[in-house]
Amino acid sequence: MDTRQLKTLVSIWKHGTFAKAAADVCLTPAAVGQQISALEQELNVCLFDRSSRPPKLTPQGLQAIEMANQILRLEEDTKLSLKGDLVSGTFVIGAVRSSALNLLPAAMVEMKKDFPSLKTNLKVGDSSYLVSEVASGQLDAAIIAEHVKIPTNLKWSPFISEPLWLISAQDLSGLSLKEILTQQPFIRFSNNVPLANLINTELSRMEVTTQDVAEVDNIQSIITCVQHGLGVSVVPQMSINPSLSGYFKVPFGTPQIHRQLGIVERQSSPRKAVIDQLHEILAAKIHAAHEQLNEDSQNQHGQA
Repeated sequence: MDTRQLKTLVSIWKHGTFAKAAADVCLTPAAVGQQISALEQELNVCLFDRSSRPPKLTPQGLQAIEMANQILRLEEDTKLSLKGDLVSGTFVIGAVRSSALNLLPAAMVEMKKDFPSLKTNLKVGDSSYLVSEVASGQLDAAIIAEHVKIPTNLKWSPFISEPLWLISAQDLSGLSLKEILTQQPFIRFSNNVPLANLINTELSRMEVTTQDVAEVDNIQSIITCVQHGLGVSVVPQMSINPSLSGYFKVPFGTPQIHRQLGIVERQSSPRKAVIDQLHEILAAKIHAAHEQLNEDSQNQHGQA
């Protein structure tokens, strides 16, 4: 099996057509077609349904894409390993849209000081998608939330455990947490957000039925809705900006619930040294950010 054929196959998948893939791999469309036909003969499967225009990948073709990505990544890692250089090339990291994403670019810049020959590429997506990309070799690692099923060939190492807070645009200090949740309009996370499972589990334990007014799929939109007085919600500590005036917060859960973020990687990743360094940098930056948030919050309350 020629890895050039696999690169062509992956290019068709990425670009959607044989013609666009031909331009990407610097071949004629006819040569691309010949490579795919030869690959199909060697594998004894039909990779594309040619009855549609443009041709679409068959189920076997989609499976071949996953295997091709793994083979091509292994080829790259093998070349680097034989050169004694696993800290060059491109390190592809994924991340969920979370409060920790604000710290990741700075962490990547700091990491490059230790690995100057390493290029970095950041991709953002939801946790389930990122896990599948790490498993298939498209990503070296990804920052994801807990409560996502991790395949056995991957491992997840948490670097942050941050408390959850119920927040409101108005002062509700005369009410208990349960009274706030039952009496105030509630802005809920969409079920596809891992944080939603953590919050919903605690609401169920408290036997609380909320008055939902909105369902949102990201933290920043939740914060904006609360700031404009649409209702109350539950968010991680890192997402709360102490400089915002007029917000009220109370610990969510008894004891207060925490959510975890961590790095998922393959069990035997050739980028282990890079991932371990990134993990340490992120943990340090998160700790410093939490200390600053606590200090700013105390100063704000002291001036009130």
